[in-house]
Amino acid sequence: MNIAQVENNLQNLIKNFSKDTFIFDLLLAYGLPKASITRLQNGNLNLSKIQGVVSWKKKVLFKPIENDDLHVAITKCKEETKQEQRFIIVTDFKTLLAVDTKTNDTLDIELEVLPNHFDFFLPWAGMEKATHKNENPADVKAAEKMAKLFDEIKKDNPDNSPEFIHGLNVFLSRLLFCFFAEDTNIFKKGQFTNAISSHTQTDGSDLSNYLDKLFDVLNTHDRNRKDLPAYLNEFPYVNGGLFEHKHKTPSFTRRSRQAVIDAGELDWSAINPDIFGSMIQAVITPEHRGGLGMHYTSVPNIMKVIEPLFLNELNEEFESGKYEPKRLNKLLERLGKIKIFDPACGSGNFLIIAYKELRFLEIKILVQLQELQKAATGFEPYQLELIPKAQLTLAAQYQPTLFSRIELAQFFGIELDDFAHEIAILSLWLAQHQMNQKFKEVLGESTPTLPLQAGGNIVHGNATRVDWEKVCPKKENDEIYILGNPPYVGFKMQNLEQKKDMELILSKVPDFKSLDYISCWFYKAATFINGNYIKAAFVTTNSICQGTQVSTLWPSIFNLKIEIFFCYASFQWSNNAKSNAGVACTIIGIRKISLADKFIYDKFIKKKASNINAYLIDYPNIVVNKSKHALSELPKISDGSGALDGGNLILSDNEKNELLNLYPNANFLIRRLFGSEEFINDVNRWCLWIEDGDYEFAKTIPPINERIENVRNARINGGTRGQNCINTPYKFAWINQPKERLIIIPTVSSERREYIPIGYLNNDVIISNSASIIHDPEMYIFSVITSRIHNNWVKTVAGKLENRIRYTSAVCYNTYPFPKISEAQKQELTQCAFRILEERENHSEKTLAQLYDPEKMPQGLREAHRLNDLAVERCYRSKPFETDEERLEYLFKLYEQMIAEEKQKGTLFQEEKKAKKTKKIK
Repeated sequence: MNIAQVENNLQNLIKNFSKDTFIFDLLLAYGLPKASITRLQNGNLNLSKIQGVVSWKKKVLFKPIENDDLHVAITKCKEETKQEQRFIIVTDFKTLLAVDTKTNDTLDIELEVLPNHFDFFLPWAGMEKATHKNENPADVKAAEKMAKLFDEIKKDNPDNSPEFIHGLNVFLSRLLFCFFAEDTNIFKKGQFTNAISSHTQTDGSDLSNYLDKLFDVLNTHDRNRKDLPAYLNEFPYVNGGLFEHKHKTPSFTRRSRQAVIDAGELDWSAINPDIFGSMIQAVITPEHRGGLGMHYTSVPNIMKVIEPLFLNELNEEFESGKYEPKRLNKLLERLGKIKIFDPACGSGNFLIIAYKELRFLEIKILVQLQELQKAATGFEPYQLELIPKAQLTLAAQYQPTLFSRIELAQFFGIELDDFAHEIAILSLWLAQHQMNQKFKEVLGESTPTLPLQAGGNIVHGNATRVDWEKVCPKKENDEIYILGNPPYVGFKMQNLEQKKDMELILSKVPDFKSLDYISCWFYKAATFINGNYIKAAFVTTNSICQGTQVSTLWPSIFNLKIEIFFCYASFQWSNNAKSNAGVACTIIGIRKISLADKFIYDKFIKKKASNINAYLIDYPNIVVNKSKHALSELPKISDGSGALDGGNLILSDNEKNELLNLYPNANFLIRRLFGSEEFINDVNRWCLWIEDGDYEFAKTIPPINERIENVRNARINGGTRGQNCINTPYKFAWINQPKERLIIIPTVSSERREYIPIGYLNNDVIISNSASIIHDPEMYIFSVITSRIHNNWVKTVAGKLENRIRYTSAVCYNTYPFPKISEAQKQELTQCAFRILEERENHSEKTLAQLYDPEKMPQGLREAHRLNDLAVERCYRSKPFETDEERLEYLFKLYEQMIAEEKQKGTLFQEEKKAKKTKKIK
């Protein structure tokens, strides 16, 4: 059952509400078998013997409540449930409380708004909810503290030289290590922060000298230390290169010294080492960060990558083999061989979280093996010496040696920025220390902490130039997962070096220069994958799955026998860095073509797919190529008219009024000008529109003549196109004006809107080249283009400007598959078009932006569009479409048919042409 059906069923349930049958109607609304519901209602499927209570094993425990507190009641139900029910529901039929026992999600709502929360019970309909770990509040607080500390230090040290900034970065990384060390038993508890408080002046004047001495001590082995005061000598030898090189320590004041102490007073033991990514964003200058394409990824976003890439499958293997020692030991062995590779690793965020999650799983396996051993032998793990000799073999079967099989040598990375590369190594070591401590806490043993050892195989270099196989060697049957968040950089923003990178990697891809920089990583990953045990997944802007980038990039990847095996619908980027990035992203996982499951994650839903194409929808791998003419029998479309005037032919409201106050007889030379912005938001803008016969008169009006001359001068310096129209400076450089009427389609429109707010206008207005126009259309064309099904097509194949739809004729309009229709159908669509325009007129005081706000759309206009949608969709088939997925599937099939017919026509035309030529020669 699809989502639209569920939502509709719930609305009907509330309309026809019955206390007696509520729970059964609710279960039926999610498509559960009627026969089972009948048995639950009248037969033996209900395990409860209490009147009104329904208990269905693994499905639901439902309890109606009359006088008790609902929250108390649901708590009791949770404690008493024994049948592994997925959902527990209590209600007094005014309020409904529910718990998802698998995800621990809760619902507390007024019963009448249940349809708005249809997603909560979707597992009944076979659609599992996608869950992700939330941000650690301690991480956010630490990022803020470090950002504040940096700001305070920068106030005291205004030096912006690259050398000082690099030294400051190293200094902050050393502080982070010390904060971490004093809270995780590397140093004594509070040793670093207390030493600063006790041994430096409150005005901060001597803090710099103190830290220089301390960092030198941390780099000196115990045997080489001489004549040190006790408070310094108590600090252990660290090594690992972190304190090896001398850098100028910044100066401090009272405020900046206090900021150091404040940061140290946080509990750093609870903080993920990936917080270093936040620190880097807090300290690197914006242009530096943008130039490197560096983005810090938050833990929830990292989990969105690593869970479907490999972690879910490993956890499922653990759950399914939970009671089989051989399978658990085999899984342990597997964990010790997996390779994780991030070829744009930044400060190591993805590698750190992947490492920690694998270690957590390893601990779970070892604990489970101990539990199995205890159950089989009757002895605790620490009682091995008491186990009879006859049972030792049995015990050994369950209990492997207690050490971690997962080593930092299994983790590989490439990073362009030298400092981030160093931080990644340090961060991995700190993650290892954290997990060793966790290992000891749970299992009683751990490996030594100091001195530091180099961690991970992190290479400093350009990932597009470095040979990935030299960084992460692969052998036959190696299990390798490539992941990360490579730099995006649109094709217009690439510097010379990045353009060279693109040419190096993508030279075999036609028109590669129009691709985003991140395409290098997808293509290089696709060529790296050569077996069933190598997969890749990257966070990316959604632009590579939109517009012309789809037909440019993805056929070359699919030709390598690669498929998309999971993806996320577009989501807003969010992280805990100081400046939160605001980018529309997706996540795409690729692998060799396989029969294994594929999934599309869309907000709260995880949907199984038969195939995921480059538009990230469940459909075969078809790409929509831009076209110079309409595939369907639709009228001509073009961009609007282009002024190329240096702004001199365009008038604001004030400029137009001033001109007409002085020269009212010039009124016929001025026309209303619409672009996308002006049309959607009803902004008054005007232009001089001077026909050839009116030029001499226009020159007699001084302000207009001055503007004309300014246009002439602008075009002289305006390149070839400008110089070609120097002799007509009173006119737009190119004119696309219909004879009688037009449809205006905004080039850019919000993705939130259910409909693109297009217009049907007479030709007494001028449309600028920031909008598209359909020339002299019949009225029914308005109905077709403003329909939901057309908008579905546009949202799928169009490019995007940030989160907004970018409507282009070559991709959105000319490729749109629309069947031939009868005159009667055209008449019906025409009436629908008039109805929509009439409803708009009923709210003439509102702009189109206001009318088409999805949350504020007037009911009459919404109904007019609904009726129009039904009429347009009847042109495709008599049965109504139930979901947007159905609409798109139908459109893509029709597109394939029409393209095939086009090719056949082209072939026949060429054959006829050839036959005529042959006949002429004879």
